[in-house]
Amino acid sequence: MRRSVVATVLSVTACLSAAQPEPGFDGARAFEHVRQLVAIGPRVAGSPGAARAREYITRQLEAVGVAASEQPFEARTPLGMVRMVNLRATLPGPDGAGGRRLLIGGHYDTKLFSEFAFVGANDGGSSAAFLIELARVLGDRRRPMPVELVFFDGEEAVVDWFKEDDNTYGSRHYVAAARRDGSAKDIAALILVDMIGDRDLRIMRESQSTLWLTDIIWSAARRLGRKEFVEEELLVEDDHLPFLRAGIPAADIIDLDYPAWHTEADTLDKVSPASLQAVGDVLLAALPDVFARLQERQ
Repeated sequence: MRRSVVATVLSVTACLSAAQPEPGFDGARAFEHVRQLVAIGPRVAGSPGAARAREYITRQLEAVGVAASEQPFEARTPLGMVRMVNLRATLPGPDGAGGRRLLIGGHYDTKLFSEFAFVGANDGGSSAAFLIELARVLGDRRRPMPVELVFFDGEEAVVDWFKEDDNTYGSRHYVAAARRDGSAKDIAALILVDMIGDRDLRIMRESQSTLWLTDIIWSAARRLGRKEFVEEELLVEDDHLPFLRAGIPAADIIDLDYPAWHTEADTLDKVSPASLQAVGDVLLAALPDVFARLQERQ
């Protein structure tokens, strides 16, 4: 028998708040991870910089007791075959239970530019840093279902986003692999973060994202008085699209109104700990309702 919505929300909230006090998201910690990733330099898919970024992410996850595994694959790009690697880190459900899981993801690669060294502080750096800090916070919280953190490789186009499917290589591979091995049914939903460190943060509702999931996130932002989340809509092509095409609920949290986007100016000084904090606070506030809705949809 399906439990009532009220009972589910209460049980999920109790599960999430059982251990007191719960750790909070720390924007300053996340910003330090951005600093370290930027110090590596460009992190283009298939490059030594990308490999060093994976090593850094893996070390930081291990430091908070979260193991990461690699999902390597060969991607056919306009410049030939490129070896790319998604990083996956699963936080188990109650009593180590597996099964249906919530994905929270973002990309760690930076776009290839020959004219200048693109360090991607916000575009690539902020999402990866956010997920590292989220691993620390969620690792010490009880969850009604597993949460998998996914660091996607190859989100950026190698040459031209609009030609030859030259984009979202990592997320497309992730979904294709899950469909092949039958595990796609266990992906309850995806929450994607991308370009969330902008000092002048203004996040619009991505219009292709799953409505109920977006509504929960924006409702949490209103409760917290977070004016960085606005009611305007914007259509964005991003790593959530392969999941939506597979029938998996997905929402994209992204600020694409960023003057330094894909320019030499996307540097550390354009990123703010306060912006990272805002997104972290909202996402954590939204999770109880997200979990409750997913349990009702079982």
